Amino acid sequence: MAQFHKARFAPGTVVRHRRFGYRGLIYDVDAVYSQSPEWYDIMASSHPPKDRPWYHVLVDGETHTTYVAEDNLEVCSETEAFDHPLLSRLFVAQGSGDFASRHIVN
Repeated sequence: MAQFHKARFAPGTVVRHRRFGYRGLIYDVDAVYSQSPEWYDIMASSHPPKDRPWYHVLVDGETHTTYVAEDNLEVCSETEAFDHPLLSRLFVAQGSGDFASRHIVN
């Protein structure tokens, strides 16, 4: 039986990418890596573990999303307004940087 690690972050958590420095908002969590081997080879240059949680992240001030290994994220305590075109579809802002998901995700 496969061993799963408990995710440190939940949807609605504002995070910062440790390597690239961008601020993001988690909108979904995968218990383990779930993209293609080709994507991993091209995009995951630091080769983070595939057997730990990975996160789908809205990127603040951009229009794209990212897929990030847990090892590359840390909690971000900044409370500035978050800007992403999908924000209002996925979350309800609850003041000072707190977000509640509009949808149940896996």
